[in-house]
Amino acid sequence: MGLRDKYSYAIQTAKDLRMQGAAEERDGKLYFKGTTQTQEEANKIWDAIKTIPDWKTEIVADIQATGGPSAGAAAPPTHTVKAGDTLSKIAKQYLGDANAYMEIFNANKDQLKDPDKIHPGQVLKIPQGVKH
Repeated sequence: MGLRDKYSYAIQTAKDLRMQGAAEERDGKLYFKGTTQTQEEANKIWDAIKTIPDWKTEIVADIQATGGPSAGAAAPPTHTVKAGDTLSKIAKQYLGDANAYMEIFNANKDQLKDPDKIHPGQVLKIPQGVKH
């Protein structure tokens, strides 16, 4: 069994938390390298890694939080627009409600003039704490 299989829970946790980076297996070790929005997310990935007793000899990890040590001070999550994206699709992905697209538009009025006009490569702030 490969290390990617052995640590599939940790890899899936990193994917679920949208860690920017990768887990690569080489030289008998699994290298986790990436960034998360908050230290809390980085800690969750570490907790998942540590569910395997052999982690100390099999894992080399560099997981950095880009938003600082506390989630309260973290920068809001962002989304880089890809071809085919709409504000509704992004709202559904992050906020769980396609109709919340105006909240994303309002959070990005500094760069958006029309909620129907977004362009690939734009980095949009995703508002948090919105209940639907």
